[in-house]
Amino acid sequence: MIHVPEELAASQAKYNGEAGRAFVAALPERAEEFLGRWGLRVTGPSMYGMASLVLPVERAADGTRAALKMQILDDETEGEPIGLRVWDGAGVVRLLDHDAATGTMLLERLDEARPLTSVADTREALDVVAGLLARLVAVPAPQGLRGLGDIAAGMLAEVPGAAERLDAEDAAVLRDCAAAVREVAGEPGDRLLHWDLHLGNILAAEREPWLAIDPKPLAGDPGFDLLPALLDRFDPDDVLWRFDLLAEVVGDRERAVAWTLGRVLQNGLWDVEDGEDGLDEEQVEVARILRERRA
Repeated sequence: MIHVPEELAASQAKYNGEAGRAFVAALPERAEEFLGRWGLRVTGPSMYGMASLVLPVERAADGTRAALKMQILDDETEGEPIGLRVWDGAGVVRLLDHDAATGTMLLERLDEARPLTSVADTREALDVVAGLLARLVAVPAPQGLRGLGDIAAGMLAEVPGAAERLDAEDAAVLRDCAAAVREVAGEPGDRLLHWDLHLGNILAAEREPWLAIDPKPLAGDPGFDLLPALLDRFDPDDVLWRFDLLAEVVGDRERAVAWTLGRVLQNGLWDVEDGEDGLDEEQVEVARILRERRA
């Protein structure tokens, strides 16, 4: 019997309601199914994030170390195996097997005890992020993947209603970010984006020093991928040099500013939807710094 952490159960109940509770309830049976189907044995305690349960495993036939990842299927997670197949291990964890019906994946085993957060020097860590980002967004997105164009259109449609639920200052930030997105929404881009490339989603590995994990792939402009690395170990004095480092590898700085503001917009709309009192202060500060640069 596998251990399902209470934190995972709580996050699934909070964000996915009945579907999340059903997913958590089915995890022990699902784990047993795929351990048997793929000839695996568990080699350590369960690991988890907000949306997934990961079991360290090895193949019984040859002792190959791997990770069995189980997560609820939604718009974000269903593209993960598609993106991993296209990247084929170039800068990212390698997909070994996949079940389309449940979204269960067998992944290359990385060193979960050594995430990039373990690198104390922020500039050194951001250099790693920039290097991986350059490799990941160099790849064209495959057909059929969710696209930034549709996401942007949906966000812009939500802005008027969301702004009414905020105080005047936060509403102005939301509208300014939306204005920036409108300028670039007609060219949403066609690169394969990770969408969640932050220090905790990069692990040490054997075949390369560092590899990205847990992508939520979409097709779009690389500038939409910068915000998570601007917020890690947040320091307003670091925002511009971090942004310049990351924008250098994606090319067009002006578009990178606009799409980073788009990412602030996306998170802000989610905050409003979740009933938060206002926008995240750190993200508001990022938006202010980048808007001043645009002025």
